[in-house]
Amino acid sequence: MSDLAWIDAALTAARPQAMGALLRYFRDLDVAEEAFQNACLRALSHWPRNGPPRDPAAWLILVGRNAGVDGVRRESRLTALPPEDQLSDLSDAEAAEAERLDGEHYRDDILRLLFICCHPDLPATQQVALALRIVSGLSVKQIARAFLVGESAMEQRITRAKARIGAGDAPFEAPGPAERAERLAAVMVMVYLVFNEGYSAGATQARAREPLCDEAIRLARLLLRLFPAEPEVMGLLALFLLQHARAAARFDADGGLILLEDQDRGLWRRPMILEGLALVDKALRHRRPGPYQVQAAIAALHGRAARPEDTDWAEIDQLYQVLERMQPSPVITLNRAVAVAKLSGPEAALALIEPLAPRLSAYFHFHGARGLFLMQLGRGLEARGAFDRAIALANTPAEAAHIRMHLDRLEAEGRETG
Repeated sequence: MSDLAWIDAALTAARPQAMGALLRYFRDLDVAEEAFQNACLRALSHWPRNGPPRDPAAWLILVGRNAGVDGVRRESRLTALPPEDQLSDLSDAEAAEAERLDGEHYRDDILRLLFICCHPDLPATQQVALALRIVSGLSVKQIARAFLVGESAMEQRITRAKARIGAGDAPFEAPGPAERAERLAAVMVMVYLVFNEGYSAGATQARAREPLCDEAIRLARLLLRLFPAEPEVMGLLALFLLQHARAAARFDADGGLILLEDQDRGLWRRPMILEGLALVDKALRHRRPGPYQVQAAIAALHGRAARPEDTDWAEIDQLYQVLERMQPSPVITLNRAVAVAKLSGPEAALALIEPLAPRLSAYFHFHGARGLFLMQLGRGLEARGAFDRAIALANTPAEAAHIRMHLDRLEAEGRETG
């Protein structure tokens, strides 16, 4: 990995912790974000020359805090900070800061940041969009794509959210129990999206983005500590554990995507799976099912299957139908089609997803799944068209390579029959 790629990955992974600490220090979203950006610019200048710091988050917090104080002092026309070479010599300061990061002082900074972004004065869409921008550092373009809105509209949404929090004099301490309960749903969505940002990375980014999955798991554990009797939080953590347990088996040595049924299950991390299974069982005993519990239950059925042929596809189909009723979504129906194909064949699966075309016309997985079902039905020309569309919409090189594999297979079959 190049220096620039490593630095970008390190900055992305360290952002939640650094932003949380800077917000606690400055108590202003704009000042904290600017301080973090200044620290990132310093990192781009110093890390390639001096080597990576032992703890990137500690380095960014210290440099960002100094840069933020410098900005405040300039605005106040006070004494300037020491020279650049003194600020950049972090060998001793970094070690002290790193030791504090695991202490009580910093432990809940990210959780505090999430609850502030998910302030009840904001509409739910603004809460999640702001948290994605501030906490995980997603670009406005990425967030707009996730919400299926225009980039300029999302920019305005985030700007309004920040302004509203600033004007509302929101407290920058962790909220009390009642406020936490009010904001819990939005915070869980945000934590889910942080996990998904790490989990959906391609092979070349998977190792670099893995800390985002780890961070989401840590946040889910913090939420469970705050809400120990909430089954949806149990389901959220269980889902993360069951999904992340398969990380080592998801890509081959060349970075190619390995589908679930083709993965080497010996590479799955059994302790994580066992913890996830226990959480699913505990959550379901509360008899208050929710979307995260259902998703975790689906993942649990995969985790319990020692071999692909042991998978209980009928139960998975039933769970997806439950999820469709709870949370109607074309993406959920598309996922259910995989189970339908296993149970009733590709023709039934194709019939299920064809009505989704208008809503999923720009979704990579829709065209990939449609192409696969068409290929299984022997409709090669239509399959090729679907695969071509999927490649154009691929989000990672691994996704594109997986579709090209299907196209190569179609080409080979065409030569054999021609």
